[in-house]
Amino acid sequence: MKGVVLAGTRSGVGKTVATLATVHALAAAGHAVQPAKAGPDFIDPSHHARVAGRPSRTLDCWLQGRAGLRRNYHRGTGEVCVVEGVMGLYDGDASSTAMVAEALDLPVVLVVDASAGMESVAATALGFREYAARADRDVDVAGVLAQRAHGGRHERGIREALPDDLAYLGRIPPSDDLAIPDRHLGLHMGSESPLPPEALDDAAAHVRTERIFDLAREPPRPPDRGEREAATDGTPRVAVARDPAFAFVYPATLERLRERASVETFSPVAGDPLPDCDGVYLPGGYPERHAGALAGSDALADVAAAAADGTPVFGECGGLMALAETLTTDGETHAMAGVLPAGVRMHDRYQALDHVELRARRDTLTAPAGDRRRGHEFHYSSADVAGDARFAFDVKRGDGIADERDGLVEYRTLGTYCHVHPASGAFDAFVDAL
Repeated sequence: MKGVVLAGTRSGVGKTVATLATVHALAAAGHAVQPAKAGPDFIDPSHHARVAGRPSRTLDCWLQGRAGLRRNYHRGTGEVCVVEGVMGLYDGDASSTAMVAEALDLPVVLVVDASAGMESVAATALGFREYAARADRDVDVAGVLAQRAHGGRHERGIREALPDDLAYLGRIPPSDDLAIPDRHLGLHMGSESPLPPEALDDAAAHVRTERIFDLAREPPRPPDRGEREAATDGTPRVAVARDPAFAFVYPATLERLRERASVETFSPVAGDPLPDCDGVYLPGGYPERHAGALAGSDALADVAAAAADGTPVFGECGGLMALAETLTTDGETHAMAGVLPAGVRMHDRYQALDHVELRARRDTLTAPAGDRRRGHEFHYSSADVAGDARFAFDVKRGDGIADERDGLVEYRTLGTYCHVHPASGAFDAFVDAL
Protein backbone atom coordinates (compact mmCIF):
# COMPACT_ATOMS: atom_id res chain seq x y z
CA MET A 1 0.00 0.00 0.00
CA LYS A 2 1.54 3.27 -1.08
CA GLY A 3 1.07 6.45 0.90
CA VAL A 4 1.53 10.17 1.32
CA VAL A 5 1.87 12.46 4.37
CA LEU A 6 -0.16 15.67 4.70
CA ALA A 7 1.90 17.95 6.94
CA GLY A 8 1.13 21.39 8.25
CA THR A 9 3.31 24.45 8.53
CA ARG A 10 2.00 24.77 12.11
CA SER A 11 -0.80 23.65 14.37
CA GLY A 12 -4.20 25.02 13.39
CA VAL A 13 -3.43 25.38 9.69
CA GLY A 14 -6.27 23.04 8.73
CA LYS A 15 -4.57 19.66 8.36
CA THR A 16 -7.60 17.66 9.50
CA VAL A 17 -10.00 19.29 7.02
CA ALA A 18 -7.40 18.95 4.24
CA THR A 19 -6.93 15.28 5.12
CA LEU A 20 -10.66 14.59 5.15
CA ALA A 21 -11.09 16.32 1.79
CA THR A 22 -8.20 14.33 0.32
CA VAL A 23 -9.51 11.02 1.67
CA HIS A 24 -12.99 11.81 0.35
CA ALA A 25 -11.64 12.86 -3.06
CA LEU A 26 -9.53 9.72 -3.45
CA ALA A 27 -12.43 7.51 -2.41
CA ALA A 28 -14.77 9.30 -4.84
CA ALA A 29 -12.22 8.61 -7.60
CA GLY A 30 -12.50 4.89 -6.87
CA HIS A 31 -9.45 4.37 -4.66
CA ALA A 32 -9.60 2.33 -1.44
CA VAL A 33 -8.18 4.76 1.14
CA GLN A 34 -6.53 3.89 4.45
CA PRO A 35 -6.32 6.94 6.75
CA ALA A 36 -3.61 7.32 9.38
CA LYS A 37 -2.50 9.86 11.97
CA ALA A 38 1.03 10.80 12.96
CA GLY A 39 1.37 11.13 16.71
CA PRO A 40 -0.79 10.00 19.63
CA ASP A 41 -4.31 11.13 18.87
CA PHE A 42 -7.77 9.63 19.28
CA ILE A 43 -9.91 12.51 17.99
CA ASP A 44 -8.66 13.23 14.47
CA PRO A 45 -8.74 9.47 13.67
CA SER A 46 -12.44 9.38 14.58
CA HIS A 47 -13.08 11.88 11.77
CA HIS A 48 -10.85 9.89 9.40
CA ALA A 49 -12.78 6.70 10.10
CA ARG A 50 -16.13 8.37 9.50
CA VAL A 51 -15.08 9.62 6.06
CA ALA A 52 -12.98 6.62 4.97
CA GLY A 53 -15.22 3.91 6.39
CA ARG A 54 -12.30 2.13 8.07
CA PRO A 55 -10.27 2.70 11.25
CA SER A 56 -7.37 5.13 11.11
CA ARG A 57 -3.88 3.82 11.98
CA THR A 58 -1.71 5.55 14.60
CA LEU A 59 1.91 6.12 13.54
CA ASP A 60 4.32 7.27 16.26
CA CYS A 61 8.07 6.64 16.46
CA TRP A 62 8.14 7.03 20.26
CA LEU A 63 5.24 4.69 20.98
CA GLN A 64 6.11 2.06 18.39
CA GLY A 65 9.73 2.43 17.27
CA ARG A 66 10.52 2.66 13.55
CA ALA A 67 9.99 -1.05 12.91
CA GLY A 68 6.78 -1.12 14.94
CA LEU A 69 5.55 1.98 13.10
CA ARG A 70 6.14 0.25 9.78
CA ARG A 71 4.38 -2.90 10.96
CA ASN A 72 1.36 -0.87 12.02
CA TYR A 73 1.32 0.94 8.68
CA HIS A 74 1.37 -2.31 6.73
CA ARG A 75 -1.45 -3.75 8.83
CA GLY A 76 -3.69 -1.19 7.17
CA THR A 77 -5.85 -2.11 4.23
CA GLY A 78 -6.42 -0.21 1.04
CA GLU A 79 -4.77 1.03 -2.10
CA VAL A 80 -3.38 4.28 -0.77
CA CYS A 81 -2.75 5.63 2.73
CA VAL A 82 -3.23 9.30 3.63
CA VAL A 83 -1.31 10.19 6.80
CA GLU A 84 -2.31 13.34 8.66
CA GLY A 85 0.62 14.98 10.41
CA VAL A 86 0.82 16.42 13.91
CA MET A 87 1.59 20.10 14.70
CA GLY A 88 4.02 21.60 12.17
CA LEU A 89 6.10 19.32 9.96
CA TYR A 90 9.28 19.49 12.07
CA ASP A 91 7.74 20.05 15.51
CA GLY A 92 8.10 17.45 18.27
CA ASP A 93 11.24 15.94 19.75
CA ALA A 94 9.91 12.40 20.28
CA SER A 95 7.91 11.75 17.12
CA SER A 96 7.36 14.61 14.69
CA THR A 97 5.59 14.38 11.35
CA ALA A 98 9.01 14.60 9.71
CA MET A 99 10.21 11.58 11.72
CA VAL A 100 7.20 9.55 10.61
CA ALA A 101 7.70 10.55 6.96
CA GLU A 102 11.39 9.60 7.22
CA ALA A 103 10.65 6.24 8.86
CA LEU A 104 8.21 5.35 6.08
CA ASP A 105 10.06 7.11 3.23
CA LEU A 106 6.80 8.79 2.19
CA PRO A 107 6.49 12.06 0.25
CA VAL A 108 5.16 15.08 2.11
CA VAL A 109 2.33 17.30 0.88
CA LEU A 110 2.61 20.59 2.74
CA VAL A 111 -0.70 22.15 3.82
CA VAL A 112 -0.16 25.93 3.70
CA ASP A 113 -2.62 28.62 4.79
CA ALA A 114 -3.18 30.69 1.64
CA SER A 115 -5.87 32.96 3.06
CA ALA A 116 -3.63 36.04 2.82
CA GLY A 117 -0.95 35.07 0.33
CA MET A 118 -0.08 33.83 -3.16
CA GLU A 119 3.66 33.91 -3.92
CA SER A 120 4.27 33.65 -0.17
CA VAL A 121 2.70 30.18 -0.27
CA ALA A 122 5.46 29.08 -2.63
CA ALA A 123 8.10 30.83 -0.52
CA THR A 124 6.83 29.01 2.58
CA ALA A 125 6.91 25.63 0.88
CA LEU A 126 10.39 26.23 -0.51
CA GLY A 127 11.56 27.21 2.97
CA PHE A 128 10.24 23.98 4.45
CA ARG A 129 11.94 21.96 1.70
CA GLU A 130 15.21 23.86 2.07
CA TYR A 131 15.16 23.35 5.84
CA ALA A 132 15.16 19.56 5.33
CA ALA A 133 18.39 19.76 3.35
CA ARG A 134 20.07 22.22 5.71
CA ALA A 135 19.11 20.17 8.77
CA ASP A 136 20.24 16.94 7.07
CA ARG A 137 16.73 15.52 7.26
CA ASP A 138 15.58 12.95 4.73
CA VAL A 139 12.21 14.63 4.18
CA ASP A 140 10.78 14.88 0.67
CA VAL A 141 8.52 17.95 0.51
CA ALA A 142 6.99 17.10 -2.86
CA GLY A 143 3.93 19.30 -3.20
CA VAL A 144 1.55 21.89 -1.78
CA LEU A 145 -2.12 21.78 -0.88
CA ALA A 146 -3.37 25.35 -0.43
CA GLN A 147 -5.72 25.73 2.52
CA ARG A 148 -8.38 28.50 2.51
CA ALA A 149 -7.57 29.41 -1.09
CA HIS A 150 -10.02 30.96 -3.55
CA GLY A 151 -10.12 30.05 -7.21
CA GLY A 152 -9.34 32.28 -10.18
CA ARG A 153 -6.49 34.76 -9.77
CA HIS A 154 -5.73 33.58 -6.25
CA GLU A 155 -5.23 29.99 -7.31
CA ARG A 156 -3.28 30.96 -10.46
CA GLY A 157 -0.92 33.10 -8.43
CA ILE A 158 -0.10 30.19 -6.14
CA ARG A 159 0.40 27.72 -9.00
CA GLU A 160 2.57 30.06 -11.08
CA ALA A 161 4.84 30.85 -8.13
CA LEU A 162 5.66 27.20 -7.46
CA PRO A 163 8.75 25.74 -9.19
CA ASP A 164 8.23 22.82 -11.54
CA ASP A 165 9.57 20.28 -9.04
CA LEU A 166 7.10 21.30 -6.31
CA ALA A 167 3.67 20.06 -7.33
CA TYR A 168 0.48 22.06 -6.93
CA LEU A 169 -2.00 19.53 -5.54
CA GLY A 170 -5.14 21.60 -5.23
CA ARG A 171 -6.87 23.82 -2.73
CA ILE A 172 -9.38 23.79 0.10
CA PRO A 173 -11.80 26.69 -0.40
CA PRO A 174 -12.58 28.94 2.57
CA SER A 175 -15.90 27.93 4.11
CA ASP A 176 -17.48 28.28 7.52
CA ASP A 177 -19.00 24.84 6.95
CA LEU A 178 -15.51 23.30 7.03
CA ALA A 179 -14.95 24.18 10.70
CA ILE A 180 -14.96 21.37 13.25
CA PRO A 181 -15.90 22.55 16.79
CA ASP A 182 -13.34 21.94 19.51
CA ARG A 183 -13.29 21.38 23.26
CA HIS A 184 -10.59 21.05 25.89
CA LEU A 185 -8.95 17.90 24.50
CA GLY A 186 -9.18 19.00 20.86
CA LEU A 187 -11.82 18.70 18.17
CA HIS A 188 -15.20 17.11 18.71
CA MET A 189 -15.22 13.41 17.89
CA GLY A 190 -16.22 12.39 14.37
CA SER A 191 -19.53 10.97 15.56
CA GLU A 192 -20.44 14.30 17.22
CA SER A 193 -19.59 16.92 14.61
CA PRO A 194 -18.98 15.43 11.17
CA LEU A 195 -18.40 17.83 8.31
CA PRO A 196 -21.56 18.46 6.24
CA PRO A 197 -21.47 16.17 3.17
CA GLU A 198 -22.05 19.07 0.78
CA ALA A 199 -19.12 21.06 2.20
CA LEU A 200 -16.85 18.01 2.06
CA ASP A 201 -17.92 17.35 -1.55
CA ASP A 202 -17.09 20.93 -2.48
CA ALA A 203 -13.68 20.81 -0.80
CA ALA A 204 -12.82 17.46 -2.38
CA ALA A 205 -13.71 18.75 -5.84
CA HIS A 206 -10.69 21.09 -5.77
CA VAL A 207 -8.14 18.42 -4.70
CA ARG A 208 -5.96 17.12 -7.53
CA THR A 209 -6.65 13.51 -6.71
CA GLU A 210 -4.68 11.68 -9.39
CA ARG A 211 -1.60 13.86 -8.88
CA ILE A 212 -1.62 12.93 -5.20
CA PHE A 213 -2.20 9.26 -6.00
CA ASP A 214 0.68 9.24 -8.51
CA LEU A 215 2.92 11.05 -6.01
CA ALA A 216 2.36 8.44 -3.27
CA ARG A 217 4.84 5.62 -2.89
CA GLU A 218 5.24 2.29 -1.10
CA PRO A 219 7.13 2.37 2.22
CA PRO A 220 9.72 -0.29 3.08
CA ARG A 221 8.43 -3.32 4.92
CA PRO A 222 9.72 -4.00 8.44
CA PRO A 223 11.74 -7.11 9.23
CA ASP A 224 9.68 -10.12 10.18
CA ARG A 225 9.12 -10.42 13.91
CA GLY A 226 7.85 -13.51 15.62
CA GLU A 227 4.54 -12.40 17.06
CA ARG A 228 3.56 -13.90 20.40
CA GLU A 229 1.18 -16.77 20.01
CA ALA A 230 -2.30 -16.74 21.44
CA ALA A 231 -2.80 -18.62 24.68
CA THR A 232 -3.45 -22.33 24.11
CA ASP A 233 -4.74 -23.28 27.57
CA GLY A 234 -8.11 -21.58 27.15
CA THR A 235 -8.84 -18.17 25.73
CA PRO A 236 -9.07 -15.43 28.37
CA ARG A 237 -12.06 -13.10 28.25
CA VAL A 238 -11.52 -9.33 28.32
CA ALA A 239 -14.34 -6.83 28.86
CA VAL A 240 -13.60 -3.49 27.15
CA ALA A 241 -15.60 -0.33 27.92
CA ARG A 242 -16.68 1.32 24.65
CA ASP A 243 -18.91 4.39 24.72
CA PRO A 244 -18.48 8.20 24.67
CA ALA A 245 -16.88 8.15 28.14
CA PHE A 246 -14.32 5.52 27.06
CA ALA A 247 -13.76 6.33 23.38
CA PHE A 248 -9.96 6.63 23.19
CA VAL A 249 -8.80 3.25 21.91
CA TYR A 250 -6.19 2.56 19.24
CA PRO A 251 -7.49 0.10 16.62
CA ALA A 252 -4.22 -1.80 17.06
CA THR A 253 -5.06 -2.32 20.75
CA LEU A 254 -8.35 -4.03 19.99
CA GLU A 255 -6.66 -6.03 17.22
CA ARG A 256 -3.98 -7.27 19.61
CA LEU A 257 -6.46 -8.11 22.36
CA ARG A 258 -8.61 -10.04 19.88
CA GLU A 259 -5.57 -11.98 18.69
CA ARG A 260 -4.93 -13.25 22.21
CA ALA A 261 -8.29 -13.09 23.98
CA SER A 262 -12.04 -13.08 23.56
CA VAL A 263 -13.16 -9.43 23.66
CA GLU A 264 -16.62 -8.28 24.66
CA THR A 265 -17.51 -4.60 24.81
CA PHE A 266 -19.91 -2.92 27.20
CA SER A 267 -21.15 0.61 27.92
CA PRO A 268 -20.91 1.89 31.50
CA VAL A 269 -22.68 5.09 30.44
CA ALA A 270 -25.67 3.06 29.22
CA GLY A 271 -25.59 0.99 32.40
CA ASP A 272 -24.63 -2.28 30.71
CA PRO A 273 -23.71 -4.99 33.21
CA LEU A 274 -20.08 -6.05 33.24
CA PRO A 275 -19.75 -9.10 30.98
CA ASP A 276 -18.47 -12.35 32.46
CA CYS A 277 -14.72 -11.89 32.07
CA ASP A 278 -11.19 -12.61 33.26
CA GLY A 279 -10.04 -8.99 32.94
CA VAL A 280 -11.36 -5.48 32.35
CA TYR A 281 -9.92 -2.67 30.21
CA LEU A 282 -11.23 0.88 30.72
CA PRO A 283 -9.74 3.16 28.03
CA GLY A 284 -9.53 6.92 28.10
CA GLY A 285 -12.24 9.26 26.92
CA TYR A 286 -14.55 11.85 28.42
CA PRO A 287 -15.84 10.51 31.76
CA GLU A 288 -16.20 14.10 32.99
CA ARG A 289 -18.89 14.71 30.35
CA HIS A 290 -20.84 11.67 31.57
CA ALA A 291 -20.03 11.80 35.27
CA GLY A 292 -23.69 11.77 36.36
CA ALA A 293 -24.51 8.69 34.29
CA LEU A 294 -21.36 6.91 35.48
CA ALA A 295 -22.13 7.71 39.12
CA GLY A 296 -25.44 5.92 38.78
CA SER A 297 -24.15 3.09 36.60
CA ASP A 298 -24.39 -0.49 37.78
CA ALA A 299 -21.46 -1.20 35.46
CA LEU A 300 -19.00 0.71 37.67
CA ALA A 301 -20.36 -1.09 40.71
CA ASP A 302 -19.77 -4.37 38.86
CA VAL A 303 -16.20 -3.31 38.02
CA ALA A 304 -15.56 -2.40 41.66
CA ALA A 305 -16.87 -5.78 42.82
CA ALA A 306 -14.77 -7.61 40.23
CA ALA A 307 -11.67 -5.65 41.28
CA ALA A 308 -12.26 -6.52 44.95
CA ASP A 309 -12.51 -10.18 43.94
CA GLY A 310 -9.09 -9.98 42.31
CA THR A 311 -10.06 -9.60 38.65
CA PRO A 312 -7.32 -7.68 36.78
CA VAL A 313 -8.60 -4.21 35.82
CA PHE A 314 -6.57 -1.77 33.72
CA GLY A 315 -7.72 1.85 33.37
CA GLU A 316 -5.99 4.50 31.25
CA CYS A 317 -6.57 8.22 31.94
CA GLY A 318 -10.39 8.33 31.69
CA GLY A 319 -10.35 4.77 33.00
CA LEU A 320 -8.22 5.91 35.94
CA MET A 321 -10.74 8.68 36.61
CA ALA A 322 -13.64 6.23 36.60
CA LEU A 323 -11.79 3.89 38.99
CA ALA A 324 -11.14 6.69 41.49
CA GLU A 325 -13.31 7.46 44.50
CA THR A 326 -14.73 10.73 43.17
CA LEU A 327 -14.72 12.93 40.08
CA THR A 328 -15.31 16.67 40.48
CA THR A 329 -16.32 18.61 37.39
CA ASP A 330 -18.29 21.82 36.82
CA GLY A 331 -18.50 22.34 40.59
CA GLU A 332 -20.16 18.97 41.27
CA THR A 333 -18.59 15.91 42.86
CA HIS A 334 -19.69 12.49 41.63
CA ALA A 335 -18.99 9.10 43.18
CA MET A 336 -16.99 6.81 40.88
CA ALA A 337 -16.05 3.12 41.26
CA GLY A 338 -14.04 3.76 44.43
CA VAL A 339 -11.37 1.18 43.62
CA LEU A 340 -8.34 3.48 43.57
CA PRO A 341 -7.57 5.78 46.55
CA ALA A 342 -7.83 9.14 44.80
CA GLY A 343 -10.19 12.00 44.14
CA VAL A 344 -10.01 13.45 40.62
CA ARG A 345 -10.72 17.07 39.73
CA MET A 346 -11.11 18.72 36.31
CA HIS A 347 -9.28 21.99 35.52
CA ASP A 348 -9.64 24.72 32.90
CA ARG A 349 -6.12 24.16 31.55
CA TYR A 350 -4.40 20.95 30.64
CA GLN A 351 -2.30 19.42 33.41
CA ALA A 352 -0.01 17.29 31.25
CA LEU A 353 0.85 16.90 27.57
CA ASP A 354 3.86 14.85 26.51
CA HIS A 355 5.25 11.58 25.33
CA VAL A 356 5.91 9.44 28.39
CA GLU A 357 8.36 6.79 29.56
CA LEU A 358 7.65 4.73 32.68
CA ARG A 359 9.80 2.24 34.60
CA ALA A 360 8.00 -0.47 36.57
CA ARG A 361 8.76 -0.30 40.29
CA ARG A 362 7.26 -3.77 40.78
CA ASP A 363 5.53 -6.46 38.78
CA THR A 364 2.29 -4.99 37.52
CA LEU A 365 -0.43 -5.73 34.96
CA THR A 366 1.35 -4.15 32.00
CA ALA A 367 5.04 -4.70 32.81
CA PRO A 368 7.34 -6.83 34.97
CA ALA A 369 9.53 -5.06 37.52
CA GLY A 370 12.30 -3.02 35.92
CA ASP A 371 10.78 -2.95 32.44
CA ARG A 372 10.01 0.31 30.68
CA ARG A 373 6.87 1.29 28.84
CA ARG A 374 6.47 4.20 26.45
CA GLY A 375 3.20 6.05 25.96
CA HIS A 376 1.71 9.52 26.05
CA GLU A 377 -0.43 11.69 28.35
CA PHE A 378 -2.85 14.53 27.70
CA HIS A 379 -5.36 15.41 30.39
CA TYR A 380 -7.13 18.29 32.08
CA SER A 381 -7.62 16.52 35.40
CA SER A 382 -5.46 15.98 38.46
CA ALA A 383 -5.64 13.30 41.12
CA ASP A 384 -5.40 13.90 44.87
CA VAL A 385 -4.10 10.55 46.13
CA ALA A 386 -4.19 9.07 49.61
CA GLY A 387 -1.00 9.18 51.64
CA ASP A 388 -0.64 5.39 51.62
CA ALA A 389 -1.31 5.03 47.89
CA ARG A 390 0.88 2.55 46.04
CA PHE A 391 2.35 3.27 42.60
CA ALA A 392 3.50 0.85 39.92
CA PHE A 393 5.78 3.13 37.89
CA ASP A 394 8.48 5.76 38.20
CA VAL A 395 8.13 8.43 35.53
CA LYS A 396 11.28 8.85 33.45
CA ARG A 397 9.65 11.26 31.01
CA GLY A 398 6.34 13.04 31.53
CA ASP A 399 4.32 13.99 34.61
CA GLY A 400 2.38 10.94 35.76
CA ILE A 401 -0.09 11.11 38.66
CA ALA A 402 2.00 12.58 41.48
CA ASP A 403 5.63 13.02 42.55
CA GLU A 404 7.05 11.58 39.29
CA ARG A 405 5.05 8.38 39.75
CA ASP A 406 2.25 6.83 37.74
CA GLY A 407 0.11 3.73 37.97
CA LEU A 408 -2.07 3.64 41.08
CA VAL A 409 -2.45 0.06 42.32
CA GLU A 410 -5.13 -1.58 44.44
CA TYR A 411 -5.99 -5.31 44.44
CA ARG A 412 -5.01 -6.37 40.89
CA THR A 413 -6.20 -3.04 39.48
CA LEU A 414 -3.90 -0.56 37.72
CA GLY A 415 -4.83 3.01 36.77
CA THR A 416 -2.47 5.28 34.80
CA TYR A 417 -2.60 8.70 33.21
CA CYS A 418 -0.32 7.25 30.55
CA HIS A 419 -1.89 5.78 27.39
CA VAL A 420 0.17 2.91 25.94
CA HIS A 421 0.22 1.37 22.48
CA PRO A 422 0.24 -2.42 22.01
CA ALA A 423 3.64 -2.15 20.30
CA SER A 424 5.04 -1.49 23.78
CA GLY A 425 4.10 -5.00 24.91
CA ALA A 426 1.79 -3.66 27.62
CA PHE A 427 -1.31 -5.47 26.42
CA ASP A 428 0.53 -8.76 25.95
CA ALA A 429 1.59 -8.47 29.59
CA PHE A 430 -2.00 -7.67 30.56
CA VAL A 431 -3.38 -10.77 28.81
CA ASP A 432 -0.59 -12.91 30.31
CA ALA A 433 -1.74 -11.75 33.76
CA LEU A 434 -5.30 -13.01 33.29
